[in-house]
Amino acid sequence: MQLIYTAHFKKDYKKLSATIQKKTDEKIKLLIENLSHPSLRVKRVKKYQDVLEGSINKNYQFLFQITSKGYLFLRIGKHDILEGK
Repeated sequence: MQLIYTAHFKKDYKKLSATIQKKTDEKIKLLIENLSHPSLRVKRVKKYQDVLEGSINKNYQFLFQITSKGYLFLRIGKHDILEGK
């Protein structure tokens, strides 16, 4: 699967601390290996069709879609990122 990052995701990622960036990289690797891994807590976002959320930790999450080209990463940040989509 190809990994595609939106400009919003890249901008959000740069604002994260180095610790959260490292944890994010680990979670994305885990997502590729096993979408159903319990620590990711992947679920559909009710507000937006075809958008999924995954957990970085109890405070941070990422939004993504699965497309024919691969994983499209939309946003990353604290749980209020849904308000900024």
